[in-house]
Amino acid sequence: MKLYNSASHTREDFVPHTPGKVSMYTCGPTVYHFAHIGNLRSYLMEDVLEKFLRYDGYDVTRVMNITDVGHLASDADTGEDKMLKGAKREHKTVMEIAQFYTDAFFADCKKLNIKYPDVVQPATGMIDSYIKVITKLMDTGYAYFAGGNVYFDTSKLDHYYVFNDHDEEDLAVGVREGVEADENKRNKTDFVLWFTKSKFEDQALKWDSPWGVGYPGWHIECSCISMKYLGEYLDIHCGGVDNAFPHHTNEIAQSEAYLGHPWCKYWVHIAHLDTAGGKMSKSKGEFTTVSTLEEKGYDPLVYRLFCLQSHYRKALVFTYENLDNAKAAYEKLVGRVAALKPEGAADEAAMAKYDTAFREALGNDLNTSLAVTRLYDVLKAKDLSDADKAALVGRFDQVLGLDLLEKAEAKRAEQAKATTTSAGGYTVTGEGDAEIDALVLRRGEAKKAKNFAEADAIRDELKAKGIEVTDVPGGAVWKRT
Repeated sequence: MKLYNSASHTREDFVPHTPGKVSMYTCGPTVYHFAHIGNLRSYLMEDVLEKFLRYDGYDVTRVMNITDVGHLASDADTGEDKMLKGAKREHKTVMEIAQFYTDAFFADCKKLNIKYPDVVQPATGMIDSYIKVITKLMDTGYAYFAGGNVYFDTSKLDHYYVFNDHDEEDLAVGVREGVEADENKRNKTDFVLWFTKSKFEDQALKWDSPWGVGYPGWHIECSCISMKYLGEYLDIHCGGVDNAFPHHTNEIAQSEAYLGHPWCKYWVHIAHLDTAGGKMSKSKGEFTTVSTLEEKGYDPLVYRLFCLQSHYRKALVFTYENLDNAKAAYEKLVGRVAALKPEGAADEAAMAKYDTAFREALGNDLNTSLAVTRLYDVLKAKDLSDADKAALVGRFDQVLGLDLLEKAEAKRAEQAKATTTSAGGYTVTGEGDAEIDALVLRRGEAKKAKNFAEADAIRDELKAKGIEVTDVPGGAVWKRT
């Protein structure tokens, strides 16, 4: 497998630290509000990566954090704690907010067929680990205490900007959104490991520490959670592209300073979901959730297919017109699977080249669009039986996660009821398309009247539309080919 590594800016051969095993960390949500579909694009694509690694034979352990403390309104350690902001908005406690939105997040994930991680760790459950790591960073000179807070000293590093080179001016006050002056910092790029003072006095969650009562900074959480469950060497770290700087940059700085050796080998960043107005964002006050899509009549898996049709490293533009196109494609795909009549055993030899093509698509930096094309190739293949096709659809869907066999079975049950009967008793059974039903009915009536020229003309018209008609006693059955 080749995977694009944000740290090297190249596609690299994927070689895990321990052969056959993959340790994977995915940055989880800050649970102060509902996740919007832009957030969920990242988790969806991470889900595909994890499922493909499993499909390709790896033993994967995926860990996710839940940020329920320490994430301030600005990624630059300024502003109000997002959890406290959510609690004030809804007149609830921080822990009530955390539990409600954690449950809502995983409910949305379930609707999108995003697998529950092997380990889910709330940040508030790791306070002792943060104190242990910060203590060592202070003992070894990588951290310092100033103005009531503990900061990481980035000047101690040979190379701080891992993913991109930034100009010093990028961090100047007023140049980059959200950056404010912090007179306690020795260097502009230093970041908080532990707060004991902040710009607001009513921080809800505080713990004792060697530096006073306080709470952890956002960045230290992921490092400690990852090291606890996945050890000192991490294979893959995922997140949205906006996490690369400063969050992931700071994770690398503190983790490698603590461990004394390289920490994570492969960094996978998922591009934004954009709207006509730019990146979808909670801070703008208007965002689209899975529930919004459902209220508008969309199956959440239509959104999953919408995401699969684009590469994870390309910004994806969301419009309802684009989603309608994905809906039409999804319904047609389900219809084609429903039209299969699998009988007998599947032929592994016949299926092998199609399985290989699917693996090659996803093994090429997770090319999900090409993987979906490989699924269509199976459905139109002339050298596969319906049993082969159904078997391959089921296998591919272990990764694609579109519930195709289940939806197809439901559609077949629906189609069994979708019959049109003429006055003369001629019955047409199809896929619930009134226009096609009418054409097949006209063909049957023409044959009954021995008007074979008209019957043949209608048959040709149906064939041009991709419709296959089978005559049965008392009527006909049609399906899309």
